[in-house]
Amino acid sequence: MALEGPDVSAINDSIRINLKIKEKAMQEKKFYRATKRIVDILLSAIGLVVLSPVFLTIGIIVKLDSKGTVFFKHKRIGKNGEEIYIYKFRTMISGAEQMIKNFDEEQMKEFKENYKLEHDPRVTKVGDFLRKTSLDELPQIWNIFKGDLSIVGPRPITKEELEKYGEDKEKFLSVTPGLTGYWQANGRSSTTYEERMAMELYYVDNCSWKMDVKIFFKTIISVIKKEGAM
Repeated sequence: MALEGPDVSAINDSIRINLKIKEKAMQEKKFYRATKRIVDILLSAIGLVVLSPVFLTIGIIVKLDSKGTVFFKHKRIGKNGEEIYIYKFRTMISGAEQMIKNFDEEQMKEFKENYKLEHDPRVTKVGDFLRKTSLDELPQIWNIFKGDLSIVGPRPITKEELEKYGEDKEKFLSVTPGLTGYWQANGRSSTTYEERMAMELYYVDNCSWKMDVKIFFKTIISVIKKEGAM
């Protein structure tokens, strides 16, 4: 009795189906990325106009609260490794960067692990409120308009933080960083840095319009409830 060989037609059908599925996924990803940039431009432009009175009010309060500039800019790593400057309302006293060398041993350990302190002595009273309500990040709407950021994406990180991603560096840098993201919507400052990295990489692998919309509204709820804010 002759042994039957593999069903070639069935194998070819399976290959064709898999190719169609991959092609459809690629088309959906291209559409997602193209429309995402359009939405970013439109919403950030509207936000800059509508929120201009809020910008002015916060700027005056920051200036009156302590010496220093109204805005603070920090160098971060953007998509494809490009260096970008992220803008925020200043929440720390003038010369805060130089004060890092004066941290005690426990503070320095926490800072090196998480790149921030839970109880940072450099933060002003107004700055503490702005951080808890995330109002300090409003100037990043300008970053979105420019194309440095997207509304939703992994949070932009420093060159030092990027090293922690190891072999996942390129994957992390393959998408535009965001004003908010999967990590911010799911714990923010209440998570460890390792958990944050896992969340950011999960977003890179699974980003879609459905996920972005969920993250956007979940972030708003988190900010209102002040969940994980610091």
